[in-house]
Amino acid sequence: MSALRLAVFDMDGTLLDSLPDLAECCREILAQCGLPPLSNAQVRGMVGNGVQALVERALQASLEQKAAQSGSMPALPLSLEEAVSRFMAAYTPRATLLSRLFPGTEAALHSLRAQGWQLAVCTNKPEKAARRILSDLGLGALFASVGGGDSFAARKPDARHLLGTIAQAGGHGARSVMVGDMPPDYLAAEGAGCPFVFASWGYGAPELGRKAVADAAGMQAVPAVLERIMPA
Repeated sequence: MSALRLAVFDMDGTLLDSLPDLAECCREILAQCGLPPLSNAQVRGMVGNGVQALVERALQASLEQKAAQSGSMPALPLSLEEAVSRFMAAYTPRATLLSRLFPGTEAALHSLRAQGWQLAVCTNKPEKAARRILSDLGLGALFASVGGGDSFAARKPDARHLLGTIAQAGGHGARSVMVGDMPPDYLAAEGAGCPFVFASWGYGAPELGRKAVADAAGMQAVPAVLERIMPA
């Protein structure tokens, strides 16, 4: 019998359209700092490298907007650490208020399980937040492993994050596939020796699809794509 096949999914922009809640929380922190708001489209390009990177990018973009308006760069009234803490305090209780699974996600996950795939999540979100979201959406029991951004000593794009997630699920790199939408997903997969499938419905630039083994137009297409890449 061949080793189990493991499908590892990124969360934001792959399983979950989390942009509305992430953007609202960014705007809340910016308002507390007396800074101008950012649009959902602006925040979209900042997602993928974890909470600290998102907050730091949002603050910098808003500071630059205000500087362009006033002619001088304003000072931040709080530290990045405090801004991240406030972001998480705002985001954790509302993580699925506006966020929704991408169309076809639940059916695709069940199809993969029926085809004999194990499932895992590898996300730069804190593990506690990721598990809560999956639980709130009724998907927690489907995943053998959830590797958050604070679960290991490294996080994406470091391959150790993905390899740790794979090991927790009882899988092996050679029999695992990473499905994601952003460069950290691709780089982690490349470093781990896993095929990378580009989630073209997500937040990443289409050019990333050229580096992938395959791309999928939607979650509903993922089971067939993975079966083609890694037959049972």
